[in-house]
Amino acid sequence: MEQPDQSYSRGSQSKALLAETIGQAFDRTVAEYPDGEALVVRHQHLRYTWRQLADAVDLHARALLALGLQTGDRLGIWAPNGAQWCISQVASAKLGVILVNINPAYRSSELEYVLKQAGCQWLICAGSFKSSDYHAMLQELLPELAQQSSGQLQCELLPELRGVISLDPRPPSGFLPWSQLSVIGAGVPPEQLHARQASLHFDQAVNIQYTSGTTGFPKGATLSHHNILNNGYMVGESLGLTAQDRLVIPVPLYHCFGMVMGNLGCITHGTTMIYPNDGFDPLLTLMAVAEEQATGLYGVPTMFIAMLDHPRRTEFDLSYLRTGIMAGSTCPIEVMRRVISEMHMSEVQIAYGMTETSPVSLQTGPDDGLEVRVTTVGRTQPHLESKIIDEAGNTVPRGQTGELCTRGYSVMLGYWNNPTGTREAIDDAGWMHTGDLATMDEQGYVCIAGRNKDMIIRGGENVYPRELEEFFFTHPAVADVQIIGIPDACYGEEIVAWIKFHPGHVANELELQTWCKGRIAHFKTPKYFKFVDEFPMTVTGKIQKFRMREMMIEQLRAQD
Repeated sequence: MEQPDQSYSRGSQSKALLAETIGQAFDRTVAEYPDGEALVVRHQHLRYTWRQLADAVDLHARALLALGLQTGDRLGIWAPNGAQWCISQVASAKLGVILVNINPAYRSSELEYVLKQAGCQWLICAGSFKSSDYHAMLQELLPELAQQSSGQLQCELLPELRGVISLDPRPPSGFLPWSQLSVIGAGVPPEQLHARQASLHFDQAVNIQYTSGTTGFPKGATLSHHNILNNGYMVGESLGLTAQDRLVIPVPLYHCFGMVMGNLGCITHGTTMIYPNDGFDPLLTLMAVAEEQATGLYGVPTMFIAMLDHPRRTEFDLSYLRTGIMAGSTCPIEVMRRVISEMHMSEVQIAYGMTETSPVSLQTGPDDGLEVRVTTVGRTQPHLESKIIDEAGNTVPRGQTGELCTRGYSVMLGYWNNPTGTREAIDDAGWMHTGDLATMDEQGYVCIAGRNKDMIIRGGENVYPRELEEFFFTHPAVADVQIIGIPDACYGEEIVAWIKFHPGHVANELELQTWCKGRIAHFKTPKYFKFVDEFPMTVTGKIQKFRMREMMIEQLRAQD
């Protein structure tokens, strides 16, 4: 029984969890709504009914069987939003193959790390996206590709990788074109797919998502069918999704927001998935909402701001909208007010979570007032528990600040091949320690007070200072570096690098930003640099990042 004076809450138990795999849930929806519209991919001019999507998924799954992928093998996907992403997600799940999400903004060193750490057997990649030439990066990383038969790759750098599937219609030598998969899949009897699917259970791993750590390299949060299928389902239940709803998904599919809250939330409710573009574009998103008569829309606050402020917004009829989710960072009250009034999203909800919890653990409801939606992240999701603890691990009284912890079906299986990291994140009682500071009020609403892991959230992207600091240490001129985040009106936060040079070395801001280009994802490149001889420290030698943050804000304010 809950103690009202303690910062502990348990979500509703009224709706049962789904006791099935992603493949079983998908097949059930296909059987129920075969002729309903399942997927609309506007930039590819593709539309699928549930039956047509099922045919594409099963053919692709049979092709993956032909390529030799076994239950538990890892399939990387390094591509922006598109039909092939959705098809690969469901097809790999039907085989018990673990899909490894790779950020489309990653560059060669980040790609190499993920492929090696996850031990991917195959990789699906786009030809290019924005400033990234995926083929060129892979050819540089894997010169053996061009000399070896597709599927027979033997590479010293990535010994487990057997081949690369390209979404480009005419890829360079050594890449297997996506278009050939339908031919390969046709040669595998459907019975083989059915037999594989029948051998799976819902607690098996189905997805690895990389989340950067404060102690260096990214960690692969390993998620099961049970984790992510139920999280998508419960998010959709809170939104009241039905087979009559049409959800626009402009958020990236490589992230939980897109593939779990978006795709799986729709799959479990027979709701139409609509991708407006390969990446976020405010005008194309507004067009998709209007022309597809969408009832739901997802986004981070910066996306909603870009749509609200677009000069052509008033041209579009957004009156069909009723619901959606805003997540990723705190929503300013004026933005929420405008989303409700100008975009007709009267039931828009706030969701909070982390990759390690599949992702959503707290969510506001459709009837929560405006003040609740902008000052809190809602209450504990169904079948989950939340508590707020002090440094000794004791649950704090309501209203007192402490670390937020989550327990329940959504907590990851662990970090891939990283038992130490797993033990540090999940305690013996099964609680996931979020690292976020929070308070819980009398009604169980949680307010996030800050982050004790120093994570920076820039435009919905998580940036971890430690990972960036490790990267800058590889520059020959850099002796020491500290990364901090400062408030920014557009992106929520911007990245600042304080840098101390080796004696006799120097570099300017432009040189360092140019050096970052092509080596790390663009959103991790600092906007501001400050060159110093020393950092503010305590008497015991601890660097005072809060002081650096204050000094930087003062300096920029003075410059303005």
